[in-house]
Amino acid sequence: MAHQPSTDWREIIQPNEEQRYAEYARQFSEMQERKSAKHGNGRGLHRKQILGLPATFEVLPNLPDHARAGLFAQTGTYQALVRLSNGGSAHAADKVPDIRGFSFKVLGVQGSSALGGETSAQDFLLINREVFGMKGSVEFAGLVKAAEGGPSGLLKHFIRQLGFFAGFKKIKELQGSMAKPFHGFAAHTFFSSAPISCGKYAVRVRLTPEASNGAPAVSSEDWTADVVQRLEKSSLSYNVQVQFFVNEKLTPIEDGSVNWEESVAPYLTVARLTVPRLSEWTTEREAIQTRTEQGTFDPWCALAEHRPLGDIMRARKVVYYQSQKNRGAV
Repeated sequence: MAHQPSTDWREIIQPNEEQRYAEYARQFSEMQERKSAKHGNGRGLHRKQILGLPATFEVLPNLPDHARAGLFAQTGTYQALVRLSNGGSAHAADKVPDIRGFSFKVLGVQGSSALGGETSAQDFLLINREVFGMKGSVEFAGLVKAAEGGPSGLLKHFIRQLGFFAGFKKIKELQGSMAKPFHGFAAHTFFSSAPISCGKYAVRVRLTPEASNGAPAVSSEDWTADVVQRLEKSSLSYNVQVQFFVNEKLTPIEDGSVNWEESVAPYLTVARLTVPRLSEWTTEREAIQTRTEQGTFDPWCALAEHRPLGDIMRARKVVYYQSQKNRGAV
């Protein structure tokens, strides 16, 4: 049974967060330096860019009052940049199971920034997983550090955390999650997995592909080729949707392991993202690849009305900034 959107959400700030996030930033920075020494200058995670793309972002008319905040306060069309990526810290082949990232930056925005001052852009960072899968940043930081050691490193990490049998069970669950079919960047659904504000409400964001994008991909050998081949024929379109907080039990702000079920918190389509066919921007293709690869995509590049929420997002603010400094992006 669906519940009504509620403004009765809150963040719970732990007393040691500042020190904890600084330590995460240090750990991620060291990992990033090791990977950059091997693969060249790049991001700590989502290092391998699949494609950079131009796009238009259209805010739809006649939205309900609770959705009309920040970027969605009024109808309008904006230019945008899209970065498609594999989630790992190395340049693995596309056929290797991985988290896939679909990030986009809405340009020409004007308003107060979530970081203070003013902003001219609103970023959305999405992955092909509906739920973050871990309660908070402590679990995630430990997992990323362990993953650098490969399967054996992960197994040792989970055994230390959970014990022998529970550790083996956890590694099996993780392998099963990573092995879930990915239908390609044109045909898969992507999620913010963590909440942001929408005015006085809290929401998660989802990106769903239009049927006109074509059938799911049958091969995972080359995701760049899959997208380019589709764009050679037509544009790609996606619905941008938001899902509202209803109560702390069903849609928690601080617990990233709990999925916000669509049956109790339905999604609402608020905008449309469209990538034009390749013939419309082929002369700019290389410049766009460079711009997206060298640029920043950060959930804290946001309007104050869309401030990122929860422990995972607060940790990302510190870690992402350090990563951007490391590669000379800020």
